[in-house]
Amino acid sequence: MGGLFEKEAAALAADLVALRRSLHTAPEVGLHLPGTQALVLDALAGTGLSVRTGENLSSVVAVLDGAGPGPTVVLRGDMDALPVRERTGLPFAAEGEAMHACGHDLHTAGLIGAVRLLAARREEISGSVVFMFQPGEEGYDGAGLMLDEGLLDATPRPPDAAYALHVVADLPAGRCYTRPGPIMASYGVLEVTVTGRGGHGGRPHEALDPIPVAAEAATALQTYVTRRFDAFEPVVVTVGEFHAGTAPNVIPEHAVFRAGVRSFSDPVTERLAAELPALVEGIAAAHGARAEATFETVLPATVNSPEHAALFAETARALFGDDRFEELPRPRIGSEDFSRVLRRVPGAYGYLGAAPADAPGHPSGNHSPTAVFDDSVTPDAARLLAALAWQHVGPSPAPPSTHRTGDTHD
Repeated sequence: MGGLFEKEAAALAADLVALRRSLHTAPEVGLHLPGTQALVLDALAGTGLSVRTGENLSSVVAVLDGAGPGPTVVLRGDMDALPVRERTGLPFAAEGEAMHACGHDLHTAGLIGAVRLLAARREEISGSVVFMFQPGEEGYDGAGLMLDEGLLDATPRPPDAAYALHVVADLPAGRCYTRPGPIMASYGVLEVTVTGRGGHGGRPHEALDPIPVAAEAATALQTYVTRRFDAFEPVVVTVGEFHAGTAPNVIPEHAVFRAGVRSFSDPVTERLAAELPALVEGIAAAHGARAEATFETVLPATVNSPEHAALFAETARALFGDDRFEELPRPRIGSEDFSRVLRRVPGAYGYLGAAPADAPGHPSGNHSPTAVFDDSVTPDAARLLAALAWQHVGPSPAPPSTHRTGDTHD
């Protein structure tokens, strides 16, 4: 497999980098990306794939049917940008209030490359490949919406495997990473309103100040995590918002805070959803105040099938050499809506380093306004995605999965 798609990917390199830079100069945020969708549709023209677009979001689902029956594989590339003003100084830097600070422009171009690599060998393919061009990964649950709109029904045979690749701005360019089991965290939001009794800042005994109550509750969250969970069962709670008061000499009636909560298994997430609101409400009651606390699970953990993570590792090593693959020793703490796909279809999610070789010091990470991605890795992304699909639908495919759509892989 070492030379699989190597020459073809090299021949596509200039076009894929040009496409990536066109996407980078015109970033769009959220679920509705008309300009980005138009660029993708134009890049798909002439490939012979069947293409459909989303009804409630600017998604594109393109299906490549091979010469005969066989497995179905999903490959995902997300397309949306972030509401970040770019400060990279690149000649193709975006202007305005949005930026491809997470590298989704590379993902989109890489997936277009995979389309072209596989379409050129359609006659050798037994099965189908579903190319999932997804908006709204950055907090809009675009993957969930695409599932609702029938992503997994794009082919008569339900998908047997699914793969996604994410570039990372501060990892060495060209190095690939994954791991079996959890690879990214679940994400939930704890929202708390503490109600006391407003009054004069000089006479706090006549009021019931909600601020110290809310502050005590926010601090108690950290003690709760360290004393209620095994140290090898990670839970991360971050109070990212705290709002109260209008003037320094006025005790307000309300204090509000919101916390992001991350973990790596459904049982832990369920405990957090039940126990965190009860903890906060109990602390408020102890002070004679009242707390209203809600917990919303936004995304489940991203969990790789061990078999498909092993196939990802095997494929990366075969394509690029042992020195360009590393198994992650632990999950990364961010969250990802591809988790929803992996709950329905066994598969794997992995990373591709994209730090520029000439970056001074420690390069900026994803989501930074100064994040720079080395887009020379885009053909490698295309090649890896295409090769992962090829492992299932090529002339000597990997053994087909016995998965049934609807199973949960936690």
